[in-house]
Amino acid sequence: MKIRFGVVAAAVVTWGLHDIPLALGALDPGPRVRRSPHYRDGSFHNFDEGGTARPDIRRAARETLRRGRRRPLLPVPVVAPEFGPPGDLEVCWLGHGTSLVDIEGKRVLFDPVFAERCSPSRLLGPQRVHEVPVPVEDLPRIDVIAISHDHYDHLDLPSVKALLRTQTAPFVVPLGVGAHLERWGVPTSRIIELDWEESAVVAGLKVTATPSHHFSGRALKRNPTLWCSFVVAGGRRRVYYSGDSGYFPGYARIGAAHGPFDVTLMQVGAYSPAWPDVHMTPEEGLAAHRELRGGLFVPVHWGTFVLAPHPWDDPPNRVRAEAKILDLRVAVPRPGERITVDDPPEPDGWWDSLG
Repeated sequence: MKIRFGVVAAAVVTWGLHDIPLALGALDPGPRVRRSPHYRDGSFHNFDEGGTARPDIRRAARETLRRGRRRPLLPVPVVAPEFGPPGDLEVCWLGHGTSLVDIEGKRVLFDPVFAERCSPSRLLGPQRVHEVPVPVEDLPRIDVIAISHDHYDHLDLPSVKALLRTQTAPFVVPLGVGAHLERWGVPTSRIIELDWEESAVVAGLKVTATPSHHFSGRALKRNPTLWCSFVVAGGRRRVYYSGDSGYFPGYARIGAAHGPFDVTLMQVGAYSPAWPDVHMTPEEGLAAHRELRGGLFVPVHWGTFVLAPHPWDDPPNRVRAEAKILDLRVAVPRPGERITVDDPPEPDGWWDSLG
C-alpha cells in the first residue's frame, strides 16, 4: 500500500509540474523590445519613474499572515451568458480581468484566463473563488484578443492554447509578449505586438496600447516584456481597459489624447499598502476614470482570485460608496452577466449576502 501510494503521489506531482517549463514562456522577448524607448539596461521602465512598481516583500508577508475573510462564505452567483449577434456596446465580465466587450458589432476579449489557477502549476497557486461563467470553448466568435501583460493572472497558457484551437482572432499584445505566444505555438500571423501609443486596426477597430504603471515577468527576470492598457475605438464608440496599474499621471494624458470613453473597465482589486503603486485602490480607480473622461465605470480584477490581504467584498463596497459621493455611473455585474452600456443596471449589492 505504501509503495502504491508513493507511486500515485509521484504521478500527481509529475502531472502538476509537467507544464511549468513551458508556462514560463520565452526566455528571450525578441529583438524589437530593445528598440523601444521604454527599454533600457535590459528591462522595461514605467513612463513615470516616481513610483517603484515593486512590492515591499516583508510588509506583504506580514499582511498575508493577518486574519481576514478573503473568500465569500456562500457561492458567488455566476451567470451563464447567452450570446447572440454582437451588440453596439455591451460588457460581459467573466471574472478577474477577463472581459468580453461587444463594440459596434465586433467582439474584443481582454486578458483571457479560464484556468482553475493563475499559476504555472496545476497544483499550486491562487485558485478560483467562483466557477468560470462560460468555458473558453463555448465563447462566440472573437474578433480581437487583447492581453495587457505577461503575469499569470492575465496571460494563461491553457487559455491561449484553447483560443488558438477554437478562434481565428489575432492576439494584440505589448512588446515582448509575442515571444511567449510563439513558444506556445501561436503563428506570427496571429500576433500583433505594440509599444505604448502604437495602434493596429483589426476587424475595423482601432486598438491602441496605452501606458500603465506596473511591471512584468513570469520567472526570475524582472520587466523583460512591456505592460499596457488598451483603447479600443470604433467609428462612434470608445472603450478603455486598464489592465493592471498603479495610479499615475498618465490617465489624464490618455483621456486627453484618446477620450472621452463610453465605458472604462478598471482594475480595483488586489491592492495593498505593501504595493501602493502596483494596483489601484477602488478610490484610485474611480479617480483615474474621471481623468480618462469615462462614462460608465465597470470594476474588474476583483472577486475571482485571492491575490491580496483585503476582504473579498472590499472592492465593490468601496466602489459603491465612492461612486455615490462623486455621483458617477457605475455597474457591478455578476460574473458572466452581460450589461448594455447605455442602459446599465443599478448596483444591487448582490455580493452583500455572500458573507
